[in-house]
Amino acid sequence: MMHIREKAMINITEVAETNAMIEKENLDVRTITMGINLFDCIDGDLDRLCGNIYNKIRSKAGRLVEVGEHIAKSYGIPVVNKRISVTPIATIGAAACRTSADYVRIAKTLDEAAGSIGVNLIGGYSAIISKGMTDKEVIFLDSIPEALAVTTRLCSSVNVGSTKTGINMDAIRKMGEIVKLTSERSYGTESLGCAKLVVFCNAPDDNPFMAGAFHGMTEGEAVINVGVSGPGVVKAALESVRGESFEVLCETIKKTAFKITRVGQLVAREAARELNVPFGIVDLSLAPTPAIGDSVADILKEIGLEHPGAPGTTAALALLNDQVKKGGVMASSYVGGLSGAFIPVSEDRGMIEAVNAGALTLEKLEAMTCVCSVGLDMIAIPGDTSAATISGIIADEMAIGMVNQKTTAVRLIPAIGMKVGDTLNFGGLFGEAPIMPVNSFSCESFIAREGRIPAPIHSFKN
Repeated sequence: MMHIREKAMINITEVAETNAMIEKENLDVRTITMGINLFDCIDGDLDRLCGNIYNKIRSKAGRLVEVGEHIAKSYGIPVVNKRISVTPIATIGAAACRTSADYVRIAKTLDEAAGSIGVNLIGGYSAIISKGMTDKEVIFLDSIPEALAVTTRLCSSVNVGSTKTGINMDAIRKMGEIVKLTSERSYGTESLGCAKLVVFCNAPDDNPFMAGAFHGMTEGEAVINVGVSGPGVVKAALESVRGESFEVLCETIKKTAFKITRVGQLVAREAARELNVPFGIVDLSLAPTPAIGDSVADILKEIGLEHPGAPGTTAALALLNDQVKKGGVMASSYVGGLSGAFIPVSEDRGMIEAVNAGALTLEKLEAMTCVCSVGLDMIAIPGDTSAATISGIIADEMAIGMVNQKTTAVRLIPAIGMKVGDTLNFGGLFGEAPIMPVNSFSCESFIAREGRIPAPIHSFKN
């Protein structure tokens, strides 16, 4: 049970409501993520660089798991994951790395450091290349398939576009190849490497969720960011107003999001206090899991859809996302990260059912990403999908993010040896994914063009 000890944050009624959410509706703090700045670790000698990185992570985050478990026990709030994000490694390793193998050495160091303190995942094996790429950043990209194959906790992200700079199509062409190679390199683990690799447009500096978390260039020495999730809580609240007007529907979602965010703020401030690290943001993202009753798809059904993908789906998701954000920003002055509704296919039982029923296609998912938090997430596609087609899918999603001034992302899993109708089973948090059909018409001539797509006209605001 939750202890009544937070001053001026949560009252006795909220305690009772929160306990009900935790015990019956799958409310949890999905992650406490400590961001760590690695700029002072930079060294031209690879051995010293790796030593500096290992020691700094151990020094800053050595008590992270202990504190997370203590908070969970003290307040009765499940804290599912304890994670670390670091400054993008493409930059940190540039002075010391001359080959992709050198970057892989850093990847192993990050993985070992994370394992030594017991965190679930570590993010920041990342590059920010939305406008162009240095020679070292190209070497870094080449290291990603091997780095993800030889580590267990490491997550990688690459930002290839932004509203201010446009879309780096050279990077997108490269990432189509990298996704294919990552899948092939991790073939024996159900292409799991691709589940830990995400391509972004407008990536935020303070996202606590993997695989996209990194400690942004605008951040300080260290920070605590918390991601809180409660699809089951929202669904349960909507069950009580079934058939009511849109006004009642929206108010119910907003009030529920407010309560969920208060829980996240409580945990974030306690973690920051115990670790003596500044509190950054609460990310209120309705992040589903494969568990029954923890599904964004089920919320959409409760709103009135037979399956996600039915006509009205994009409107329903837009409503949900907007009200979640409105409730969250009223509950905390520091809402950040992504904050909204995630629609990963493999991690959401209801989404899997919609795909299997024929209600949800890749094209409809792309339309839905115009109004949700992230993008095409955890989608398995046939293993023989070409690198150019993967790049084309990434480019489409990056364009949505660039033009709409929002974060979008792509996490595709080309399932080697599998075809439409098969199922890729990751187990655990990643769940399982039905192989979805991909448009078979070619975009190779488009992807082969060099350069970048310029920023949209509304990017000029100086």
